[in-house]
Amino acid sequence: MSKPIKATIVVCDTEVTVVSFGDEDFISLTNMLKAKDGDFFISDWLRNRNTVEFLGIWETVHNPAFNYGEFAIIRSQAGLNSYKLSVSEWVEKTHAIGLRASAGRYGGTYAHKDLAFEFGMWISPEFKVYLIREFQRLKTDESRRLSLAWDLNRTLSKLNYRIHTDAVKEHLIPSVVTSAQAALTYANEADLLNVALFSKTAQQWRAANPKLDGNMRDYATIEQLLVLANIEGMNAEFIRMSLPQGERLKRLNEIAIRQMTTLTATNRKALPGEKKALS
Repeated sequence: MSKPIKATIVVCDTEVTVVSFGDEDFISLTNMLKAKDGDFFISDWLRNRNTVEFLGIWETVHNPAFNYGEFAIIRSQAGLNSYKLSVSEWVEKTHAIGLRASAGRYGGTYAHKDLAFEFGMWISPEFKVYLIREFQRLKTDESRRLSLAWDLNRTLSKLNYRIHTDAVKEHLIPSVVTSAQAALTYANEADLLNVALFSKTAQQWRAANPKLDGNMRDYATIEQLLVLANIEGMNAEFIRMSLPQGERLKRLNEIAIRQMTTLTATNRKALPGEKKALS
């Protein structure tokens, strides 16, 4: 499971924590509740029949393991004066995934962003509007930073590729060869890097991903592009040291594994055709 990523937004002078678990964003209802006037609890929101109906519909769409039998019982009781339900009870009885109640570093009650926006409406229509605006601003900023970082590492990779090809040309290609023969040597060394980092050649990647445009490097993560730039420069030096290709592959793979381990503190979800370095 991916390590959660935490961020904070300010909504109507209230700091609200946003935690991303993989591709899903959860927003702290505990923080949001501070913006509501009076003494209220999240359980007050849960006892509302409209709330229960909405939660049930959301879980039906997103959660194959949702317990409809328990949900029907809860729905029949919602709105009654005697009805009371905590988030933990809701999750335990229905196997819901849209709400989370936990202790520890990310303690408190969190809701999937879809549900958190509805909770924001319960606080006030104004709060919901500003919550959506600040959340969208956060995601836009994150996307922009990731895009800039990806472009930078792709540029570094291209620059190191020039250093790499110059080393190949100078030390591995005889003075009298055809253009086709030279191209094979360049491709062979490029695949050496591909195998060291991605565990497959360019041809193997294309065969496994016939519907994707571009090449495996176009689908690489930021961390992989950075490591690729590093091992391109190192392979150029190994070539100048006249190390055999087999030994260079072994060394580069060991370096790739170490660097990827350092750069990725979590197990990221791989893109199509993506694979970790050789083990």
